[in-house]
Amino acid sequence: MKLKLMVSVFLLSACFTAFSQEKQNMAVVEKGLTKVSIMYPYADGKTFNMEYYETKHMPMVATFLGSNLVKYTIEKGLASGIPNQPLPFMAIGTFYVKSLVEYQAAIGPHRDAIRADFSNYTNISPVILVSEVVK
Repeated sequence: MKLKLMVSVFLLSACFTAFSQEKQNMAVVEKGLTKVSIMYPYADGKTFNMEYYETKHMPMVATFLGSNLVKYTIEKGLASGIPNQPLPFMAIGTFYVKSLVEYQAAIGPHRDAIRADFSNYTNISPVILVSEVVK
């Protein structure tokens, strides 16, 4: 019985520790942050390699942003909001940063490398929207 109790306590403790660490790793998106959305419009004949984008491209760009980066997300388009209509975007990558000026300064020197990497995962020209998080 004691062994069962000890195992239960250990497992509960391990789960609590894992949850606490996961919660600490989740960045909170706050009002005032700058959001940079890189959107890849759907079109017939266009391709997008999500695995490469997720494992190579976005992490590469994230390293350029350093401590200015709060978090980034990757979305895979599934459907249009209107039934029987084409998918508007194949994918959207988003960076949440503290400062637009720092973002631009960090990306500037790496712009050619970032653009050269496009051919490794897509033949789509992205649409970029820079916005401020208001809520």
